[in-house]
Formats: sequence, structure tokens, C-alpha cells
Amino acid sequence: MNAITKDVIGKDVIAKDVIVIGAGMGGMATAARLAKKGYRVRVFEAGDRHGGKCRTEWINGYAFDSGPSLLTLPAVYRDLFQRTGDVLGRVVELKSVDPSFDYRFHDGKKVTFANLSRKKTLDSITSSLGAEAATEWDSIMQRAESMWDVSRGPFIESELTSMRSLLKRRSLIRDMRIIAPWRSIRGLKIKSPHLQKILDRYATYSGSDPRTAPAVLSSIAFVEEAFGAWHITGGIGKLADALYQRCLDRGVTFEFNTPVTQINHKKGAVSGVLLGDGRTINATTIVANSDTGLIYSKLIKSPPRAVRRAKRKIQRMEPSLAGFSLLLGLKPSIDTPLEHHTILFPENYDDEFDAIFNKKVPVEEPTIYICAPHDPTMVSKAGHEAWFVLVNAPRHGADSFDWSDRTFAQKYAQKIIDLIESRGIAVRERLELLEIRTPADLEKSVMAPGGSIYGTSSNGARSAFNRAKNRSPLKGLFCVGGSAHPGGGLPLVGLSAEIVAQAIIERDTLGQPSSLDRH
Repeated sequence: MNAITKDVIGKDVIAKDVIVIGAGMGGMATAARLAKKGYRVRVFEAGDRHGGKCRTEWINGYAFDSGPSLLTLPAVYRDLFQRTGDVLGRVVELKSVDPSFDYRFHDGKKVTFANLSRKKTLDSITSSLGAEAATEWDSIMQRAESMWDVSRGPFIESELTSMRSLLKRRSLIRDMRIIAPWRSIRGLKIKSPHLQKILDRYATYSGSDPRTAPAVLSSIAFVEEAFGAWHITGGIGKLADALYQRCLDRGVTFEFNTPVTQINHKKGAVSGVLLGDGRTINATTIVANSDTGLIYSKLIKSPPRAVRRAKRKIQRMEPSLAGFSLLLGLKPSIDTPLEHHTILFPENYDDEFDAIFNKKVPVEEPTIYICAPHDPTMVSKAGHEAWFVLVNAPRHGADSFDWSDRTFAQKYAQKIIDLIESRGIAVRERLELLEIRTPADLEKSVMAPGGSIYGTSSNGARSAFNRAKNRSPLKGLFCVGGSAHPGGGLPLVGLSAEIVAQAIIERDTLGQPSSLDRH
């Protein structure tokens, strides 16, 4: 399409055909933004549904958020929906989750983190762990806030091109002192063993090992505290449904069960895609919302030298950890309900990271995350509960652990239930539904290599620079999603889409600045 259109500030832009590979959250968010600006966008999805890992599944009267079960930084999606047609609040209902987390430790102590209130959180820490621990957490949050302030603009909300560009910043020395890229989360030297476990968990938010993941990931704790933890009535998957509908409303077309088998290119630029059914679709702009390792190793045949260099860098990235999950449908109970998010820590957290990242075997006594939404719209019978239970796990594959053994999966599921019950939480007497999801299942359902939840991990100080750039060296190819900059999780994937849409629009706006300004 060669028509000349006008954007909101009256600048001429050349509207072009865009192909999006994958109907995950990153692909749909990019598609919606571009379609709003006059681009004609076609999305090809290998699976039979939209949303990627973000989905709410109904099974025999119970609904489960089997992917993301929490929304942080909702401003990312408020901005997306407002800029593409209508405000987020008109299409989904956001509910504050308070307390945001209930942390329970092996020695019987517990700490609840209040939503949007550091004071209440510090009061809870004081009550359970003492005033010294509360003072330490307050200090951690102050540093995390400083890290967020420094990293937000240049690292997270902007296109990261190279380390060289960051070295030119006038505030480089000050920024490096705050971020301390040479220091891991463990390098922050937390005195309280209970608080250390809580902080370690923020490394797992990106599928990483806190012993090697950079300390700047502690800023996630501040983001969670400052911007809140949110549930969407009906399940987080409603966000994917709303985004899919927004794309349709903007004229985006989708073809499901239609895998892309090759990205065509000539003279260093993309020329289109080859589909699994044999069709060739021509386009000079392609947005890849698939694992970047697959994109570079499987879909780009005979790549140019610059693409081969990018491929080698991506191959050096350590994949994120995977997850073993249980979907539990429970009958009513007279016991006090669990909080929306409950975390059961083991005595030795290091054993978990050794098992996953070093030995590559299932964890004997894993940290257990239970999502028990207080949402009556997620069950068909009053008083019943739908729990999503997740434990960290090694990836599926020949180089890791073989999760295809269903007999082992059944035994491991029962072990997880035993561990939950050992903490005084009744499960078996209430159990009406049990579904098991292994890393092998996730790999198969959403083409996530090894069942890695977040694509690539953030292990190591250079991880941010080895992660796939949003703008590929193959001209016209852009990468979006959890395995591309700035990383995994709903907020970062949403920002990734904004970065990619802005890059395409700026490229096509005849040298003028894009009207897609930063929020």
C-alpha cells in the first residue's frame, strides 16, 4: 500500500504493509499501534489462539491464569489502549490486590507486602522479623528506587543499540555507581535471611539466578511497590482478549494455525515470508514476536554476516528457567482463604538454583507460588476456588531435563501437594480438579524453546547487551517480546512493542520525529 497518509501532527508518513510473526502480547501491541497510524498489518500465528503465554483457561467450571497471573506497571497498557482508540478501563476491570503478597517461611514466620504502601509493609516486617529488618528493607527500596530512576529511560524504555551509546552519557559515572552492573542481587549483601529470599525472588521474575543476575533487577521490587499489583476481573487473559479485539477494531487481520517457516531476504533486507502452507507473502517490514533464538537460527536462511554476528550473541544468552504448574479446582472450605498471592519458601533457596541452573533437575523442595484469586467470576460454583500453583523448574530438552515422562510428572505433582499440605494448607480433601503443565507442555503450546517462561535470563552483567536488539541487522526485521529488549513479563513486553512501533514509524516519517512520544 503506497498511499500517503497524515499522522496526528500533520506529518506525511508512508503507510506500508507489515507482517507480524506471532499473536503474542508483543506482536498484538505492535500491530495495534501501527494499525492506528495507517499501516496495514497481517498477523500469522502458528497456534490456534491469540495471547501467547497470556491466557485464562476454563476447565470444568474453573478458570486459571496459566501464564501471567499479575499485572504491574499498568500504565504501559493504559498508554497502549488510549493511543489506539479507547481507555483501558472501558475494556477490562483492574482490581488492586491487597495484600500484594503473603510470604511464608519454613520456620513459621510470615510477612505480608501491602499494595501501594511501604509503611504497611514495613510494619509487617517489623512485627515478624524485627525493626532492624524493616530498616534494612526500607534501605533496599530506596536504592531500588534510585536504580529504577537511572535505568528506566536509557535501559528500559528506549531502544538499546549498543554499550557504546551508553558510555557517551554525561551522567555515566553517577549512573554506574547507582546501578553497579558488576554486582549481583546476592552482592547487595542482605543481612536478614528472610528478606534475602524475598529479594532473590525478583531475579526469578526474569527467569534468572540471583547469584549472577544483576542487582538492578531489585528495582522490580520498587516498581511493584510504587505502581501496585493488579488483577483483572475474569483473569489476566482478559487483557489479551481486549488487545486482540482492539487489533481487529483497527483493521489488523489474523491467520491462526499458520506458521511462518522462513523469512525471505535479499541484499541485506527482508522481502517477505514463506508460510507453512506454501504461500509467499511479500513485505519490507516484518515484526517477529517469536523466540529470537528460533528466528535467527531457523527462519533466516543463508544470513548476511551482520545477522550471523547477532545470532552468535543471542546464542550466548542463557535461557530463562521454566515452570512446572498445577491447576487445582477446589471445593469450598471453612478455613480462612489464602491471599491472592502466597509464596511458600523452603529452608534452603540455594538448593533450588543449584538444581535448576547447575544440575538441571527438578527441585526437591522448591519455592511454591500459589495464585488463589478472590474473583467469583473465575469459578462456576459459589465458594469454589481455582488455584494456579507454580514451581521453578529446569528447561525441557536434551541439554537439560526430559519432562515428557508423564508418570514422573504425576509423582512430582503429588510431591508438590504434599509440600503444600505440610505447611498447614488443605488441598486433597478439597480437590475436585487437577491439571498438570510441564515445561514440555509449554514448549509445545506456545513454541517456547524448552518451556522457558521468559525467553532468555538476565544472568550476567552483559545480559542486557546480548539480548536481541529490537532492530535486527537484517533491514526491515524488528524483534519484539520477552526474548528481545528489554525482556520478559507483561510490562516489558508492552514497552518492547512501543519501542518497535516507534522505530518503524520514525523510519517511515520522512526524517521527522515520531508522534509516538514516550510516556
